[in-house]
Amino acid sequence: MARRALLQGSKMLLGAGFGMSVGVKGYAQAMDCSMTYELLQQQNSNTSNEMIRCLAKNSAFTKLAQHEGDLMVQRDEEDELKLWKGVEISIARGVLAKIPPPKVTKIDVVGKTPSQVADIIINSLETKTGCVVVLQGMSGTGKGTTSTTLLSKLPDCVTWSNGNVFRSLTLLAATHCQQNGIDLQNDAEKVLTPENVATWMKMLSFHKVGDKKYDIKIQGLGLDVNVSEVQNTLLKETIVAKNIPTVAEQTQGDVVKFASAALKQMSDDGMNVILEGRAATVQYVPTPYRFELVINDPVLLGQRRAAQRVMAGCQQEVAKGAGRDEIINTAGGLCEKWMRE
Repeated sequence: MARRALLQGSKMLLGAGFGMSVGVKGYAQAMDCSMTYELLQQQNSNTSNEMIRCLAKNSAFTKLAQHEGDLMVQRDEEDELKLWKGVEISIARGVLAKIPPPKVTKIDVVGKTPSQVADIIINSLETKTGCVVVLQGMSGTGKGTTSTTLLSKLPDCVTWSNGNVFRSLTLLAATHCQQNGIDLQNDAEKVLTPENVATWMKMLSFHKVGDKKYDIKIQGLGLDVNVSEVQNTLLKETIVAKNIPTVAEQTQGDVVKFASAALKQMSDDGMNVILEGRAATVQYVPTPYRFELVINDPVLLGQRRAAQRVMAGCQQEVAKGAGRDEIINTAGGLCEKWMRE
């Protein structure tokens, strides 16, 4: 695919110019590096940008960045294929219709802070109330950080994830199988019929539970709970976790329709809602506010992911109040260690 070709074509760029790479020891002194313990503790885009700058000529970091970039592309391609397969199944079942791709505004996030990206989005909104904002894009482009920033900048704003809907539906499917002595993994086609899925979807409802607060209720098959009460317990149990991929493949359309109705309810109440996702599914959410975050530089994409991993590792490894040299030497050591593993 295009991104894989870009990353493979960038290997020469990643390797070029590093013949004079400085060793780990004494590395920080060899360049203008402004990493501090306080900055490391922030664990945000400022930290990752400085980590990239400080390790720009570290050969182990270069290799780690290439490795992380390759993994991201591979995972994204696999996830994208699974999502499209699920959408095609839903279209074949008549749950979803085949639609042309909606208009999406692309934002190149390179050189922009999360706050600047969020401001671009906010300035594109015709109103500041009742907006459903879709954020799409590949891994590493900053969707999560941008979503968090929008949450702090927009009034009456919440985020939405389809994750708990899939978990709730999977719980119902697994409970049905337990009650009827059926193996969900081996008999998925018999269990996940359009009729069964439609029945279970009727057992899920989205409702307002307080001022600007909403919840999903699971009511059926002996269950009567709100998702907020069980999202960290019942919905995280093995019986749910191991079956989510099987259920999700067959129910993409059902979950998207449920989500669209929930988003509309919140929007009609004046809430601003941020939805992150992939184009395959978020294209079915009705809204004029769609943004795709992009990084056209494949080298930077891998560097960002590698820097996030390194700075998290350094936070665990270095002593409190550590200076620049200790942090960067630790970072370089971690890169070398991970590339040997």
